[in-house]
Amino acid sequence: MTSPVLVELLLQATILLGAAVVVVLASHRLRLPPIVGLLVTGALIGPSGLGWIADPVAVEVSAEIGVVFLLFTIGLEMSLSRLKELARTFWVGGSIQTFATLALAAAAARLAGFSWTAALVLGFIAAPSSTAIVLKLYRDRRELESPQGRTALGILLFQDVMLVPMLVVLPLLAARGGEPLAEFRRLAIAALAGAIVFAAARRLLPHLLERVARTRAREVFLFGALFSCLGLALLTEKLGFSLALGAFVAGLLVAESDYRSQVVADVEPFRDLFASVFFVSIGMLVDLPAALERGPQILAFVAALVAIKVATAVIAVRTVGFTSRIAALVGFALAQIGEFSFVVAAAARGLGLLDAELHAVVIAAAALTLLATPGLLAAAPWLADRLPAPLANWLDRRATLAGQPPPAELCDHVVIVGFGTGGRTLARVLAEARIAYQVIEADAEIVARGKLAGEPILFGDATRAEILRAAGVPRARLAVLAISDPEGTRRTLAVARALAPRLHLLVRTRLVAEIERLRAAGADEVIAEEFESSIEIFTRVLETYRVPRNVVRAQIRVLRGEDYRMLRAPATGSRVSAAVLDALAAGTTEVARIEPESPAAGCTLGELDLRRRTGASAIAVVRGEQSRTNPPADYRLEAGDDLVLVGSHSEIEAAFALLDGEAAVGSGPPAAGAPAPPGTRPDAGLASPESE
Repeated sequence: MTSPVLVELLLQATILLGAAVVVVLASHRLRLPPIVGLLVTGALIGPSGLGWIADPVAVEVSAEIGVVFLLFTIGLEMSLSRLKELARTFWVGGSIQTFATLALAAAAARLAGFSWTAALVLGFIAAPSSTAIVLKLYRDRRELESPQGRTALGILLFQDVMLVPMLVVLPLLAARGGEPLAEFRRLAIAALAGAIVFAAARRLLPHLLERVARTRAREVFLFGALFSCLGLALLTEKLGFSLALGAFVAGLLVAESDYRSQVVADVEPFRDLFASVFFVSIGMLVDLPAALERGPQILAFVAALVAIKVATAVIAVRTVGFTSRIAALVGFALAQIGEFSFVVAAAARGLGLLDAELHAVVIAAAALTLLATPGLLAAAPWLADRLPAPLANWLDRRATLAGQPPPAELCDHVVIVGFGTGGRTLARVLAEARIAYQVIEADAEIVARGKLAGEPILFGDATRAEILRAAGVPRARLAVLAISDPEGTRRTLAVARALAPRLHLLVRTRLVAEIERLRAAGADEVIAEEFESSIEIFTRVLETYRVPRNVVRAQIRVLRGEDYRMLRAPATGSRVSAAVLDALAAGTTEVARIEPESPAAGCTLGELDLRRRTGASAIAVVRGEQSRTNPPADYRLEAGDDLVLVGSHSEIEAAFALLDGEAAVGSGPPAAGAPAPPGTRPDAGLASPESE
């Protein structure tokens, strides 16, 4: 007979998964992140909701495992190279935002009448933002590589690292009387033991993974990855720290090995499953009757928290060196309590640092900020563009126009907005062509490096008219917008068009959906990265098959026509395909290089007899700096010669096969349908005015 405990667990799992599917599908239709749906699912089916899961013990156990896997994957993402790229944002921006939020939230709680211990715990809870939600939203908006996306990532990574010290400090805050010193001594001993374990694991774990990988058994490798995660988590818990700390350390160690990518791929399904259960369990923690009863108190808590987090993030991002607009975008993106704050809250309640009533208020407020995040992030560009002028000027004054020498009085130049890879490449080409240009960049660190390299670069927000005037936009011939901020690009287009109605505006975009919007905003040309990569791929493929260059160019013109309308509307492809087939069948010109190993090297054109054997004609030979048109039949080819051929696509292909040695010179008659063998005419491989 089936165990009643098992039946109960299966029933809870069925209810949880079924409700999650329904609610997440609804959130998907409403274009809300799945995490929001999971939180709502927990609130609906939990003890204070419909009560379908009245005793969520099993769910809470699964949630604990979810936290372990979440921190393990966070550790995997903490590669040294990635931290190096975000070093300034991570250390400067992250520390300012995290500690300033912690201090201000704790001070506000103390003013509200809480004890210093409770106030500090509330500061710990308020400091982290939601890495999961923010990065997911930025990924969906294709803004992870934008200035605001990279800056938010650096700050979020710092917050994730700070979770570990917070969990370590909580037991110290819970000590009473003469116990704090003993607790500190115990933690010091445990920290020393943890350091020894870390050093040992750093040496042993890579060897373990290497041995496991040599088995070439995926199941064994998966077991090894899970063992490294759960084993270190359990070991640190036995030393007096948290399971989460051990999982994070395990992730860091695995990230330094050569097996990081495979471990991420193997662990990801477990992480997603248990992390989803974790978010559902958070929703279950919300006491709906208590939340409704304390609605004003919760709303005041949320309002104060959002104000503090936005302000501290703006200050932190401006300190790093970004403009006020980017700072505001990041501020609104980070204006929520993160998923790891629930871990801190649960640990604090377990240690008696939070009573049940305060814990209920904190959980409800945190869930509300998470639910509000998608709307805040969507409204962030609108809010950032409407910062009060005095505030924006005060934030930007010292780093934009003031303190910077005005750019040279340029005319008929190119203005480059954004100095990433595309902007730097364009600047280098313009410099080599001796075409004047002026760069606008919103990242102070990039501006500093550019000035050291002698680049004409101006720090500022290109959505502001005074910055565009300073760059000489009214006198420029062309402006190229190469930034990864769709909303900022559209606003820059509108301002630039208003300043210079005749300016030619060229825009790069990563989003196909932005093409029409950018056109409507004033762009003269829109370069879509996704389509251009597709065009580059098919160009390389056709070149491999030696499709004539003029046919390739014609196809590129067709694909780029009308803002990539063919690629955006596949139903129009049949007409284009027919045109391309006609072009492929038409005559074309191609150049073949005579390589030293080619059987044609040392032969005369008459001996090759190209016309008879392939149908293609040789109309010229280029040797060094000299060219010979209509060469005679006794003209002897040498290695390094460029042979100019005319013919259809199939004839050119046959000629290349002959010159590459795939068909021997002087071979016997071909099979039916193949090019004819060498004839008796000495000029069979030549082109004459009559034959052409």
